[in-house]
Amino acid sequence: MKIGFKYCMALLPLLFMTLTMNAQDDAVTFEANLSKEKLGINERLRIEFTMNRDGDDFTPPDFNGFRVVSGPLQAISSSWVNGVRSYSKTYSYTLAPTARGKFTIKQASIVIDGKVYKSLTKTVEVTAAVDKPSDDMTIDDYADDNLHLVAEVSKTNPYLNEEISVVYKLYVSPSIRVSNYRPLDNPKYNNFWSQDIPVQRLSAENGTYQGKAYRYVVLKRVVLYPQKSGKLDIEPLTLEVTVDVPTNKRDFFGGRVYSQTNKTVSAGNRTINVKALPTAGKPENFGGAVGEFDFSVTTSKTHLNASESLQANVVVNGKGNLKLFQLPAPELPGSLEVYDPEHNENVSTTLAGMQGKISDSYTIVPSFKGKYPVPSISFSYFNPKSETYHTINSEEIMINVIEGPTNASGTATTNPMNAKQSVVTTGNQFNFIKLNPDLSAKGADYFFGSVYFYAWWLLPLALIPLAILFHKKRDAIASDVEGNRIKRANKLARKYLSEAKRTLGNKDAFYIALEKALHNYLKAKLKIETSEFSKDKITSLLSDKEVEEGTKEGFIGLLKNCEMARYSPFSDVQMHQDYDKASEVISNLDKQL
Repeated sequence: MKIGFKYCMALLPLLFMTLTMNAQDDAVTFEANLSKEKLGINERLRIEFTMNRDGDDFTPPDFNGFRVVSGPLQAISSSWVNGVRSYSKTYSYTLAPTARGKFTIKQASIVIDGKVYKSLTKTVEVTAAVDKPSDDMTIDDYADDNLHLVAEVSKTNPYLNEEISVVYKLYVSPSIRVSNYRPLDNPKYNNFWSQDIPVQRLSAENGTYQGKAYRYVVLKRVVLYPQKSGKLDIEPLTLEVTVDVPTNKRDFFGGRVYSQTNKTVSAGNRTINVKALPTAGKPENFGGAVGEFDFSVTTSKTHLNASESLQANVVVNGKGNLKLFQLPAPELPGSLEVYDPEHNENVSTTLAGMQGKISDSYTIVPSFKGKYPVPSISFSYFNPKSETYHTINSEEIMINVIEGPTNASGTATTNPMNAKQSVVTTGNQFNFIKLNPDLSAKGADYFFGSVYFYAWWLLPLALIPLAILFHKKRDAIASDVEGNRIKRANKLARKYLSEAKRTLGNKDAFYIALEKALHNYLKAKLKIETSEFSKDKITSLLSDKEVEEGTKEGFIGLLKNCEMARYSPFSDVQMHQDYDKASEVISNLDKQL
């Protein structure tokens, strides 16, 4: 009994320690940890939310004063040491400050075993920029700092219907490379009349952004005419860009190794404050024309006879919103027959806005003899440069109808165009339709029995030999199984080579298409199957065909490039060189085989 009692007493401390460790293991913790509590505005902050038990419904706080650069990134660690389980789950964010000052990061929450746990709030002080940020930048951080999409607006305070231009530029630091991009969201330009100015060719140019040297590419250009006064928003252009970021690693040849990442960049929302046109001095006939214009009214002739026609042209030329207003209409005497005008536009749109000429051409037919005045027409426009209205009056034109019937009233009135006019019959304008027309043929040649009749009758007989020859030729082609197979393979090779040309610039798609083109070409020429498609087999077959060494090496080199492209970065220049080399090699093989 004494031995058992002493043994139990010796086990009590160990039992107590085990119970204490289990109790500690069951205690749930949920903490927020900062990489630093004070940082410069050009540095990055890392915050981690860590729990020792698995949870659900993680809710991050509002990172007021910060921009989320990356995250949430999730990491889980679980282990057993001496029979004790250790578990940790972490949600981490990388933040970039947006302003200086002191900011409070509020509580995050997590649900563990049906109970809600919250982290403590954290206070961070953001100071002025530091010369050398102390934190280690990730690949995404580096890409963010060296890649910028900017919308350059020519005017931010225009008048209503005054042109503004927006140029979207992608600024890329010389230290990184952009291999591809695609638009995610194109702006719709609500409350603007818009027209895209196509970018014919993407070309990189040297420039500066925020005082640093950059290379930039113009991706999109658009001309806008605001159709509403007040504050108007220009929606941002958003792109997904594939970026190659340099690392500290070197390849076998000493070249820097690049790491690829995808970044989403946006040009940001831009607000335009559109001024309403002034009411002071606004002409009554103002129709919305804004710009700098000339105005004229001309006629094709001023002397003519009744029932003849002339053209009256109302023309506006210059620079401004030419497509966004109507031309004034002339008021003509009611005895002139006027047709609806034909509208013509000869307008070109550049970044400077619309320039050119618009016109309305009226066809006028006088019915009576006399003199008809075309009154002066006024045209008003607003010049945003001088901020004043201008009115131009045309010359009065006199139309002199020399010969024709006389108007019953004996005077030429100046009623509007829609005024009624009296109609006077002259001569035999209306005659009876003949009820018994003479339809007998006079001197007509009959087709039946003619030379043409017998020629058409014998034509099918003459076509029979041609049909027999065509049928034999088609049978001969169909029986040539080997020749047809080669033709189909050649056609397929040309197809893939053309597909490779279309995918120039897209590394993966280009080299896949190029490899298929080379494969199908050899399959047609050397009669080998896909299972035999190896470089050693190809080298042996080309040597048997006595292909020149340079052509053979060029073909094998292309195949090696197709394989290397899967693992190594290839530039656009290299892709163009490989495409030209493939065309040359296939041409040389055709001659030698």
